[in-house]
Amino acid sequence: MGNIILTGDRPTGRLHLGHYIGTLKNRVRMQNEGNYDEMYVMIADAQALTDNFDNPKKIQDNLHEVILDYLSVGIDPNKVNIFIQSEVDALTTLTYYYMNLVTVSRLQRNPTIKTEIKQRGFETSVPMGFLNYPVSQAADITAFKANLVPVGDDQLPLLEQTNEVVRTFNRIYGDTLVECEAILPESDIEKRLPGLDGNAKMSKSLNNCIYLADSSEEVHKKVMSMYTDPNHINVSDPGKVEGNMVFTYLDVFSNDEQIKKYSEFSSLDEMKEQYKKGGLGDVKIKKVLYEVLEELLTPFREKRKYYEEHMDEVDKILKEGTIKAKEKASKTLKEVKKAIGIDYFE
Repeated sequence: MGNIILTGDRPTGRLHLGHYIGTLKNRVRMQNEGNYDEMYVMIADAQALTDNFDNPKKIQDNLHEVILDYLSVGIDPNKVNIFIQSEVDALTTLTYYYMNLVTVSRLQRNPTIKTEIKQRGFETSVPMGFLNYPVSQAADITAFKANLVPVGDDQLPLLEQTNEVVRTFNRIYGDTLVECEAILPESDIEKRLPGLDGNAKMSKSLNNCIYLADSSEEVHKKVMSMYTDPNHINVSDPGKVEGNMVFTYLDVFSNDEQIKKYSEFSSLDEMKEQYKKGGLGDVKIKKVLYEVLEELLTPFREKRKYYEEHMDEVDKILKEGTIKAKEKASKTLKEVKKAIGIDYFE
């Protein structure tokens, strides 16, 4: 069997630069390299309901926002299948069978779940659907026999739990399911892009994001408000590069050609040295970053605008991708039921 890729996002809001550098960029690269047999990109609306069950409109409103972000960054529906999780009934059934293979205490020990339970204030009353998130994710991955899963590093405990489910199932019922491997961003900073305010992670809930769909004016305003060196008060003052979000973002998003194009410096290292010595103001470096980000985001905006004006095409992409996803997941479900011995009418 060749490589099968599964990845996706929860539709709880528009996607931002952290999503792009953390996973979207990797997805587009893998898609264009073509070293795979099948690639599925899931809009995980059912999983998003586990902690938004009392506000389903949030999920409904953002479902199209997420696919517009996908299409804008270059995910190609001719090369991948974009589908809606809740429309693939086999995923729910697989989750039900896999629940027998995982203990409550193991779910509670999952580091990602523990962190997210705390973040959401669920410590005293955890919804069962939320606690069961790793099992649901195991169903998503194994339904497509995915062996490659591009994720951020915070998802690694969930993938390990998926592989535990696979190993337990295969040991009890016979070799049926496939273990998966995480495809991570290359650098630590790409794995977890800090927020504009210097917070450890760019996050919708912390309101410290630049969204892929932000207008040029919005990007300019956000860049100009970014956290730099609080002690760099005057242009002549020496400044710190470490912990300075503008330089952090330039490290990730710029190249020396852009630095030459938008400043008097020949490289980012030269710019950093000048800043550390003094004589380079925050406004100047922010203007460079703004131009760099505009180079990245302008083509995204143009593609997004096209699809916003052709939503019938977007719905067709979703429908066709979901039909293919249903076929694949249903085939795996049949294999799982046969392995367990409950395919009574086959």
